[in-house]
Amino acid sequence: MHPNPGRNSNAATSLWSRWFRVGLLLVLAAGAATAAAAASYAGDLTALSIEELMAIEVSSLSRKSQRLSDTPAAAFVITAEDIRRSGATSVPEALRMVPGIQVARIGADKWAVSSRGFNDWFSNKLLVLMDGRTVYNSVYSGVNWRDQDVLLEDVARIEVIRGPGASLWGANAVNGVINIVTKPAIETQGALVTAGAGTEARALGAARYGGALGSAAHYAAYLKYAEHDATATPAGDGSYDDYRLAKVGGRVDWQPAERDGFTLQGDYREGNAHGSAYIPTPDPAGLGIAESRNDLGGGNLLARWHHTFSNTSDLVAQAYYDRSDSEFAIYAETVDTYDLDLQHRFALGARQEIIWGLGYRLTRGDVQSTPTMRFDPAERSDELFSLFVQDEIALVPKKLALIVGSKFEENDFTGTETQPNARLRWTPHERHTLWAAVSQAVRTPSRFVRDVSLTHAVLDYPGMQVAIHGNRDFDSEELTAYESGYRFSGDRWGFDLALFYNQYDRLGTWVPGTPFLDGSPPYLVVPFTTVNEMEGDTYGAEVAVEWQPLAWWRLQGAFSCLRMELDDPITGNIISASVEGQSPEQQFSLRSAMDFPHGFELDLWLKYVDDLPAELQHIPAYWELDARLGWQATRNWSFDLVGQNLLDDRHPEFTAVLFGVPRAEIERSAYIKATWRFQ
Repeated sequence: MHPNPGRNSNAATSLWSRWFRVGLLLVLAAGAATAAAAASYAGDLTALSIEELMAIEVSSLSRKSQRLSDTPAAAFVITAEDIRRSGATSVPEALRMVPGIQVARIGADKWAVSSRGFNDWFSNKLLVLMDGRTVYNSVYSGVNWRDQDVLLEDVARIEVIRGPGASLWGANAVNGVINIVTKPAIETQGALVTAGAGTEARALGAARYGGALGSAAHYAAYLKYAEHDATATPAGDGSYDDYRLAKVGGRVDWQPAERDGFTLQGDYREGNAHGSAYIPTPDPAGLGIAESRNDLGGGNLLARWHHTFSNTSDLVAQAYYDRSDSEFAIYAETVDTYDLDLQHRFALGARQEIIWGLGYRLTRGDVQSTPTMRFDPAERSDELFSLFVQDEIALVPKKLALIVGSKFEENDFTGTETQPNARLRWTPHERHTLWAAVSQAVRTPSRFVRDVSLTHAVLDYPGMQVAIHGNRDFDSEELTAYESGYRFSGDRWGFDLALFYNQYDRLGTWVPGTPFLDGSPPYLVVPFTTVNEMEGDTYGAEVAVEWQPLAWWRLQGAFSCLRMELDDPITGNIISASVEGQSPEQQFSLRSAMDFPHGFELDLWLKYVDDLPAELQHIPAYWELDARLGWQATRNWSFDLVGQNLLDDRHPEFTAVLFGVPRAEIERSAYIKATWRFQ
């Protein structure tokens, strides 16, 4: 932890920032010298028809490439074109277009992202992958989206599966799987430079260069920098949550033989963020705010080898190392993850295709505690062994298929876990797909529910503190999910409907202990212990519609409704009501993309999010509008003017109650960005 540097400190003058800006100016100057020779813009070659969009190859559900239209799950793909035209500057912003995904901004560098309910800062039932590398944190069970600041221009697509994916991806893929897939190096050749600035995004920039290494290998390297202003307090003042992050990375793809491919990729990040949190003050007993300047850093390295035996058989071996260094206002952590994965696909006869694999993961976590949050032990290592197998059986060739499989895991927290899955896909016509599924998944405990001691002051009751203690006997949370859906793709419009009913057992809640007096002057301490005593059901529907009324105009709509009925006998449904009220019951999104002559584009994005009625949330429902005006001036140069949250001066979206983060409100903002590409 670092002492509070004061609100007027400006880390943008750091060596990282100065070096990056000088580099951008040099590359932009070189680009300006060549722009005059660039050919005139020839049109957008990346646009796909709706039928072509449904034919996009995805792999998140089945660990193999298959058409989106053939996926027997609630699947949604955010394409590179969707990201570009949305004006999003981060992955969570882009995820707002997915039905059934709850996205709320907590602060400048904090997000709550979940699928089908249970939303929180670190949502513990959603598995997130980056090119097959999990970024799920074993300390607090979730994803710190600030650290996943990927270069969006290099993202090929974001595959989103709502519903369990545990039979292939394992524990914690309970309510969904998000896989961020980046482009191979051969698709990022030449130079790319972006530079932008705005009212909230004070500085946005990136530089990338890709080239060839002989005839069989390609590489790409990039540098990215982001600096964000603080959000607002409910009173309209500046919050204490501004941040800045620099990132470097690269990728090499090598194909030494026709049937072999090798990928090596990695990145390193470094930055800092201001943070604050409510903390208890024993003398006098009450509530204070701790402010700190938090360093953040980390990196990863992944190697993958792919060998093709035939059209129906291949072998993939993957290894990666990931390190995360994060500081927060009330604790800090260092997590090292080592992962090995082997996968084999082959045909068994004319009607069966089997995929199986083995995995091993070692996680080492070291937590630096504070008086507010302590972990015992502070340092520990955990191992995970896994085996999965899946069989796809063509009951009626090209018409009816049955997919069955399971994941088997052995972990240091709960021992052996089995997570089966069965799916049925019926394709009566090439444009129509119906599917149904029954799945089981578990959310294994993290250190946060087993090793932690967390002390909270109670806002409405001065002189009282709440102490939350972990439970070494806390078991896995369980889900049995029933899903069905229908998907249609036509020439000018597409439709996707998913229905689900989820039954949860052994969900986490807190059992109160005997209150006692502590301190001088004395204050009342109410202890709670984490237990598996909550259960309940959730159900809902998710709809995505795409329509292209004219060749130059496309509309994309999404709607989702969610009902949660949880039962928590320990606290008289106080905790269950809070969990239910942290996810919106209804969400709506409508995106309009229009192309005009001379390279001009206009994109409008209207969003509605229902209220969050939880006792410590009280977030009102809100409508918001984003707008983007784009201009492809030449084949090499393009410009974007983006306005976000245009309907309100500011509005709240979420409060991270458990971590004591003060409420922040998201302000209306705008930014301008220039992009230069050259090959």
